[in-house]
Amino acid sequence: MNAQICPAATLERLLLSTDGSTFSEGAVREAIGLAKTCSSKLYAVAVVETNTEFEAMAPDLVEKAEKETREFMEAVKAQAAKEGVDCVTVIHQGEEPFRFIVDEAKGKQAEMIIMGRRGRTGIKRLLMGSVTAKVIGHAPCKVLVVPKAAKVEYKSILIATDGSKHSEKAASEAIGIARKCGSAVAAICVAVNEGVEAIAAKNADAVKAMGAGAGVSVETIVGKGRPDEAIVEAATKRKADLIVVGSHGRSALERLLMGKVAERVVGHADCAVLVVGM
Repeated sequence: MNAQICPAATLERLLLSTDGSTFSEGAVREAIGLAKTCSSKLYAVAVVETNTEFEAMAPDLVEKAEKETREFMEAVKAQAAKEGVDCVTVIHQGEEPFRFIVDEAKGKQAEMIIMGRRGRTGIKRLLMGSVTAKVIGHAPCKVLVVPKAAKVEYKSILIATDGSKHSEKAASEAIGIARKCGSAVAAICVAVNEGVEAIAAKNADAVKAMGAGAGVSVETIVGKGRPDEAIVEAATKRKADLIVVGSHGRSALERLLMGKVAERVVGHADCAVLVVGM
């Protein structure tokens, strides 16, 4: 991340969602760095996932989890303080962690949620993937998902578009970042089957025109096949450190499909992914 430039016009309140694992390291690092650069208020939320039955059967385990979570959150607060960032920590306990995260974002009027991502294998990956997907689906604001080793430097940005209003908003967000940070930008639209390449090219060209209007040069890419695979492949090829994608597509059906695309891109990209809703 460019330590001198805030990538957004305003980021007054950021919400860091962490599960206390090593997979949150990238999100913690980027959240603190972003809060420092943008002079943002940082809130860190963690959820001890449990239910009444589990609490009755294994109270010692619940108590241990609570203690470990408190210690981790104190470490996050201390890490933020070293960077001159005021961090308020919030710990919840209960079922469906995403609801607590979304409710905190609404209550704090956060402009962005920053969260990590589990590894690609194992049951924990599926659980964290579910939480991440649900947060993306219900969040009242932008969601930045940061894999453990990813660093957001805004050097190379890939915009994924399907021509929908959500994609237009995502493209506008990405171009705004690029304009402030001097990023290289590419826009990809994926033709999912034969005969729609012209439509895909038109959608990518629309982003190029949007960039030109803001003084940002945008390379266009027409991908083919599965959208998520094409997007991740393009990001890897261009060494993008940020993918920007809309949370949903055009219609009710496409909304679900685009939501799945965003979820899969988040699950498989090596770089950070910024998901922009309406």
